[in-house]
Amino acid sequence: MDIEQQVWGFTPEGEAVILYTMTNASGAYVKLTNLGATIVAVGVPDRAGKIADVALGYNNFTDYAFDGNYFGKTVGRFANRIAEGRFTLDGKTYRVAVNNGRNHLHGGIKNFGEVIWEGRVEKNRVVFGYVSPDGDEGYPANLGVEVIYDWSNDCELEITYLAKSDAPTLVNLTNHVYFNLSGEGSGDILSQVLQMNASRYLPTDDGSIPLGEPAPVAGTPMDFTSPKPIGRDIDSTDFEQIRFGSGYDHFWVIDGWEPGKLVQAARVSDPASGRRLEVLTTQPGFMFYSGNHLGGSGHTKSGVPVAPRSGYAIECQYYPDSPNRPEYPSVVLNPDDTYEQHILFRFGVSE
Repeated sequence: MDIEQQVWGFTPEGEAVILYTMTNASGAYVKLTNLGATIVAVGVPDRAGKIADVALGYNNFTDYAFDGNYFGKTVGRFANRIAEGRFTLDGKTYRVAVNNGRNHLHGGIKNFGEVIWEGRVEKNRVVFGYVSPDGDEGYPANLGVEVIYDWSNDCELEITYLAKSDAPTLVNLTNHVYFNLSGEGSGDILSQVLQMNASRYLPTDDGSIPLGEPAPVAGTPMDFTSPKPIGRDIDSTDFEQIRFGSGYDHFWVIDGWEPGKLVQAARVSDPASGRRLEVLTTQPGFMFYSGNHLGGSGHTKSGVPVAPRSGYAIECQYYPDSPNRPEYPSVVLNPDDTYEQHILFRFGVSE
């Protein structure tokens, strides 16, 4: 494994933004940056051996700042939404930023994806560290976090999350990378075929806050228990949940999940290129977002404007609004405990 480092630029405060490139024996690569502990690029081969970048992102680090798309970023302290930016922990009510309609999203305005992390290379991995102080974006406790990226010769990208706090707090971390297995900038992802290891999902209100218990996907456009093109039912506007998200923007519950156990969440294949992606995690579910509202002033690395449905995010995480839902798996981290979660992106090609 070859790992190169280069200075990508400097923030207005004079902090160095570093770009790391991890290249395996076959020439497949991953690019990372300490701005947001972000995945910048993932280059993997198609069925003919041609390597293309399948992760959405930007050529310039300045485009990542508060971009709204969260391309490749580590988001936290709490990924996803907290209703009305409010939760109670140990009898005390906390208020966090309302930055998504009437709700809190992805840790707030200056979330983990907007800060400079300490980066280092350890043999064949890149490790990012950050200390989030007590009161950061409204969250209690000092929290130390590490995000570890391992890239293998078999084109497996594993993300390990570690965190410790000095008082009870909330932690729910994920990566917000968007994939297009035909290559970033190649068009939409509607013909790519998705299968989920999930027979239930969380219905939401029109602000993407869960209504309660998971519901079965059977008989609805949310059913990916058998492989189907992402675009087949994406515009089923007679189904309320599709109208709310303008497509897919929901949380699915992984079948057979057990704490600490790495299980399959989803698989995606691209008939055009032959590339495939398997996603595994230790977390109980994932948001699948079909990029319905992608856009902004930035351009992709290939120079075309960022367009809706040009990539999808499979964000492995705990349930949205779980701090306000005692029936959901807990996201509370106590001082005597260590937060540890894993996400594995396994790339390959179809025969």
